[in-house]
Amino acid sequence: MVSVKAAVMVITVLTLCLWVTPHRECCLRYMKKKLPFFVIKGYSVQDKREMCPINAIIFHTRKGKTCTDPKLNWVMHYVNLLSSYEYLDGRTMLYDVLL
Repeated sequence: MVSVKAAVMVITVLTLCLWVTPHRECCLRYMKKKLPFFVIKGYSVQDKREMCPINAIIFHTRKGKTCTDPKLNWVMHYVNLLSSYEYLDGRTMLYDVLL
């Protein structure tokens, strides 16, 4: 009888832990086409070591978020441009690093 109660308590605690843990939305796949630079307001980084299936650069636009492949040259070029001081001219940039 004690083992059944203990099992129920463990399951209940685990369920509560999963329920209160914040769930991060992960990119599951990359967009296929190149995004125009002028629509990008900022970016964040998704690391697959942190419970997401793929590494991704997430570009933030007025219409939402777009998942891109960090192995692509244009993606890293955009990241470098956004990180440089010449593009920090009053626009609000997002640099949320999700590591």
